[in-house]
Amino acid sequence: MRPALRDVLNAGDGVVTRTAAECHEAVDRNGLAYAVRAGHVLRPLPRTFLLPELLEDPHAVLRAALAYADGPVAASHLSALRVWGLPVPGDVWTHLMTGETRHVRGAPGVLVHRRAGFVAEPPDVLEREGVPVTRLEAAIVDSWPLLDGEAKRAPAIMAVNNRMTTPARLTEELARAPRLAGRRHLVHLVDRLEAGCRSPLELWGYDRVFRGRAFAGLKWQVPVRLDGRTVILDVLDEATGVNVELDGLAHHSSRQDREWDMRRDAALSALGYTVVRYSGARLLREPDAVRAEVLRTLSTHRLRR
Repeated sequence: MRPALRDVLNAGDGVVTRTAAECHEAVDRNGLAYAVRAGHVLRPLPRTFLLPELLEDPHAVLRAALAYADGPVAASHLSALRVWGLPVPGDVWTHLMTGETRHVRGAPGVLVHRRAGFVAEPPDVLEREGVPVTRLEAAIVDSWPLLDGEAKRAPAIMAVNNRMTTPARLTEELARAPRLAGRRHLVHLVDRLEAGCRSPLELWGYDRVFRGRAFAGLKWQVPVRLDGRTVILDVLDEATGVNVELDGLAHHSSRQDREWDMRRDAALSALGYTVVRYSGARLLREPDAVRAEVLRTLSTHRLRR
């Protein structure tokens, strides 16, 4: 590769458009075409060039798309979720956001969204990993109609679990999107997150098992100090000390997990708690039976009090 072209690419962190490159007298269209044919640079988008070694960067194509757009834009939707480090399935599109009146070029594989009042600067846009990106809450809400199944709920659940955002902030963002496709389902999810649910299994339990007046006193995700550390109880009836644990496969399947659960349960019992565990499989397959058993357990302990 010619030194002049390498210098231009390095100045752009490995990405440059043809227009920007040709502003330098030592770089011309023929030189760019030769560099592509020789494999010295890649052309992921029309008139946009990228150093091959940058493909190790998970956001390389996104950086190229931002350079190609050549306007006041930011990564948005699923592309923004990836930058925020949230789970997103494979997507052939790179999503960019700009203002409603801005002219930003689209391209194969690049989807430009336009929003009235959007400005590609704080507070609408933040920089993360060197990439301008829409706010986390906006990315979660915007991406909702583009996902299906568990992938639809995963970003919001993980973001709240990891304290990257709060249900209150998601509610504020939802207020700005009254016409969002499937909005009521996202509102429902945020309500459950506000109640303390932190996993798909807990969401199922909240809606299908622990419902009604008899369970009105239950608290979800309750912190308790135990042997000098804080543990989180899935579900707790504070009046009786009954702690219901919902054991999904992700954290309760190995021998080490089971040993930790037994030690934890014994320590909680010493503090006066009664621990009742249900596997995720049983909770999903026998919700009515689990509901009846928990009701009997709560009734028995309330009579003793």
